Amino acid sequence: MIIGILKEIKEQENRVAMTPAGVEVMVANGHTVCVEQSAGRASGFDDETYTRAGAQVLASPEAIYADAEMVMHVKEPQPSEYGLIREDQIVFTYFHFAAYEGLVQAFAQSRGIALAYETIEDSAGRLPLLTPMSEVAGRMAVQEAAKYLERTQGGRGILLGGVTGVAPATVLILGGGTVGTQAALMATGLGAQVYLLENNLERLRYLSAIMPKNCIPLMASPALIREKISTADAVIGAVLLPGAKAPKLVSREMIRTMKTGAVVVDVAIDQGGCFETSKPTTHDDPVYEVEGVLHYCVSNMPGAVPITSTMALTNATLPYALAIANGGLLEAARETPGMQKGLNIVRGHITCKGVAEAFGLDYTPVEKAFY
Repeated sequence: MIIGILKEIKEQENRVAMTPAGVEVMVANGHTVCVEQSAGRASGFDDETYTRAGAQVLASPEAIYADAEMVMHVKEPQPSEYGLIREDQIVFTYFHFAAYEGLVQAFAQSRGIALAYETIEDSAGRLPLLTPMSEVAGRMAVQEAAKYLERTQGGRGILLGGVTGVAPATVLILGGGTVGTQAALMATGLGAQVYLLENNLERLRYLSAIMPKNCIPLMASPALIREKISTADAVIGAVLLPGAKAPKLVSREMIRTMKTGAVVVDVAIDQGGCFETSKPTTHDDPVYEVEGVLHYCVSNMPGAVPITSTMALTNATLPYALAIANGGLLEAARETPGMQKGLNIVRGHITCKGVAEAFGLDYTPVEKAFY
């Protein structure tokens, strides 16, 4: 199979979909890998390193799309790419379709095959290709909250962990999945007082067993969010409904009750965000203020640490890419647990229920889309 690795063009996205080490594995298995010129530079990999690993370096995205049977990205295709996607061409990336109606329409019109990292499941129902970036984003969320709580950044002027004789900041985390767990571990490690809200009782038992004493896991409810948000210095939105829009857990009225200079970090922004006041921002202009509260809503947070993120991403995606290249997509989807759930749009059909429901579109089971 011919695999194309594109250079990311979303603003301040510095990751790349495959490391040279990953290319070497694909080539050793008899496949051709085409890498767009300078695709890995921001992640610390120059074109010569890819060439030594066995890749062909091509000059443009047009050349990649023209040659490759499977195209690999990190973020969703941008408008300049829509017309390049071919019928039956596999595009393997993070799509987050439920937040982008225009992308859904454009991809459906291309009649390509959208294989979304974020909805592939493993045999235990976990999200193995979302997990590494969720780990990065959860840890980064606390770093960013700590930074923007500084008065020089427009925040309250409070140190997350406090000091001797001075109380630490209070951090409220909404969601106890991978993002929320990593955020809680980071925040407690810095000395903050953390309240971690989750609505799954079994997950709460697990969190109660592993978290330090300065983290209090609690059963989530609208009433509890209203109570805790008014005392929080930082709130981190870490909820996820795979393939679907994030639920709006925090209203503008709740934001209005927060302390002036408090910070919210919406990690769910690439699925529409879980704060009513959220809107996507970029690394170049990451924050804005609503009701006296700073909002950090960067939709590609891991792009700020591309060396860590790219290696973590390739570790997770490479086995799936190799399975597709070795056996073909249909065989890989049959043999690999949960891969079929990654198929979001196939030949113009919406094959992910969450995406179809987000925009009131017809849902087609995957097997009917192919045959």
